[in-house]
Amino acid sequence: MLILMCAYLCGFSFILGLIPLEWERRPSLGELGLEFPHSKRKKNIFSFARTIAGINNPICKGVLRRRIAKDLEVGHVDLTPEEFLLIKECLIVFILFFTFPFVPPDAIFGWVSMGFVCGYVAPEFWLKGRIKKVKGVIIKELPDAIDLLGLCVNAGLDFMLSLKWVVEKSRPSIMIEELNTVLQEINVGKTRRDAIKDLADRYDLPDLSTFARTLIQADKMGTSVTDALNILSEDMRLSRYRRGEQLALKSPLKMLVPLLLFIFPVVAILVAGPILLDFIQNNPFQAMK
Repeated sequence: MLILMCAYLCGFSFILGLIPLEWERRPSLGELGLEFPHSKRKKNIFSFARTIAGINNPICKGVLRRRIAKDLEVGHVDLTPEEFLLIKECLIVFILFFTFPFVPPDAIFGWVSMGFVCGYVAPEFWLKGRIKKVKGVIIKELPDAIDLLGLCVNAGLDFMLSLKWVVEKSRPSIMIEELNTVLQEINVGKTRRDAIKDLADRYDLPDLSTFARTLIQADKMGTSVTDALNILSEDMRLSRYRRGEQLALKSPLKMLVPLLLFIFPVVAILVAGPILLDFIQNNPFQAMK
């Protein structure tokens, strides 16, 4: 184990010395004055981790980098793909180091394989759960955000002023952050259609796609945004009501498993236990003998 650790640290230090840490550096959103609320990081804490994560630059390229970056963005995890890979590597070392005393000598290969698999897969499962939670929050908050936009448009504001008012006056949440992102993208030059379409493509949710498609069609056809938002709000609330009914119908099936495993055995013990004890103490078959 000591030899493996020394070899890993030697390779780590060698690669760290060869890779320039400022490679492909781009200006951050904070330098451009467009830092989003969920991307504010404590630089004094993460600077060392970002420096070490530079060793993963040769690994994290192409499709892998785009996939990890998209998942981190959707999950609102304030990490770079290199830092996420560094967490996986540290977790692999942690698992191998603390499970080494319990591994028999003839299972070294399987132990190393399981350590690599668990250390690599565990952060992925956590990130998928985070993404699922974020999408659930967006589905829940979307009808309220559409209602607020509709009220502002009905009051006489145009769509951009309504969007700005909702972002500034609403309580911070995931949906408000995404609307803030759309607003800032439009302010830096992206068209409204592209900004809304990118929001829908980023999360790949049917409700969010319907919201984006409705606004884009209203913009193309020149129809009233007010009517589109009112109809869309009613449809979203009806869709949420149907999802609630669907979850309510699934609840008996979900309750069946704990019912069979935990409740029925207890009832059987309470009912049949006294009968069984009485049968053991006063066995009628012994009297027949």
